[in-house]
Amino acid sequence: MIEVENLTVEFGRGAATVRAVRGVSFTVAQGESYGLVGESGSGKSTVLRAIARINPEFGGTIRVNGTPLTSKRSRDEARRMQMVFQDPYGALHPRHTVDAILREPLEIHRVGDKDRRIKAALSDVGLGPEFRFRYPHQISGGQRQRIAVARALILEPEILLLDEPTSALDVSVQAEVLNLLKRLQRERGLTYLMVSHNLAVVAHICERVAVMNRGRVVEELTASTLRGGEPAEAYTRQLVSATEGYDREAVRGYVTYE
Repeated sequence: MIEVENLTVEFGRGAATVRAVRGVSFTVAQGESYGLVGESGSGKSTVLRAIARINPEFGGTIRVNGTPLTSKRSRDEARRMQMVFQDPYGALHPRHTVDAILREPLEIHRVGDKDRRIKAALSDVGLGPEFRFRYPHQISGGQRQRIAVARALILEPEILLLDEPTSALDVSVQAEVLNLLKRLQRERGLTYLMVSHNLAVVAHICERVAVMNRGRVVEELTASTLRGGEPAEAYTRQLVSATEGYDREAVRGYVTYE
């Protein structure tokens, strides 16, 4: 469903050029959940933004369902592939009701039967009709992220790009949103590409994981290998070690990558 070959993304010019993504390649099968993990600044979100064309300038090749992507996103492609952003507080317009937020993509894509679709979208993410005319400041962070998921799903896409969808939420709310995403994928046959720095979150959702560092993929492994703490690369082992809590002796042995 998604093929990325030798993807490069640069910002700036001349001596100030920053190579944020360097020759990244991976594939995601239809109906699969695939994760990109790494520390802040590793380039994982930049990969996602290139696929979504939020960063439209990139090198290499990106194909979705066999079709190469250009810098301009088509209307049909936008319906097929939607994105859920990290911050549920900043992703929703503060002066729009939930009804207006969910109605907007239907109007942009000239989709009919709006009222029925809005009610169904709320129900799909576990929210009742009483939320329809509330504003974002009147609902919790977890409920806002459910609205963001409902907005992404209301056009019935095949692919969801998930940019750290639970990192701004409390741990208990994270579990609720992750279970919601797993249920929706199972019911709709969705393909997920998820970015996260949280290895536990990725291992819960994804079958395969690519580990990124300084713009490159250093290792690709299965979720079971990640959970078992048996990655091949030293950098991945450092990430796993870091999730287990601070260890002064372990930190002294960490490898610095260029």
